[in-house]
Amino acid sequence: MILTGLMTILQPAQQTRPQGGLGFMGALIPFVLVFVIFYVLIIMPQRKRQKKHMMMVDQLKPGDRIVTSGGIHGTIMGVHPDRLELKVAANVKIEITKSAVAVILGAQKSEQKTE
Repeated sequence: MILTGLMTILQPAQQTRPQGGLGFMGALIPFVLVFVIFYVLIIMPQRKRQKKHMMMVDQLKPGDRIVTSGGIHGTIMGVHPDRLELKVAANVKIEITKSAVAVILGAQKSEQKTE
């Protein structure tokens, strides 16, 4: 009896593994959930805004009044594939990139020239 008691004391304890562990796939679930939440809350709305802005810029035509992202107000005088010609004052025209358009104020009414 004493001998069996000593044998159980001297034998190293058996290491037990937890049963039913989730494993590698279970560890990926939180990362996938974070990515899905990030996509839904940040990426989708940004894509919608970008698409709406591109549609707005594609519909610009001469005579439209706009405000640029820098705060410059002007009237579109010419539309080119990648830029716009903008009249900001009498005899003052500048060129801006299409992506700089922030707001379309509307079409300008026919101007009467006083010459």
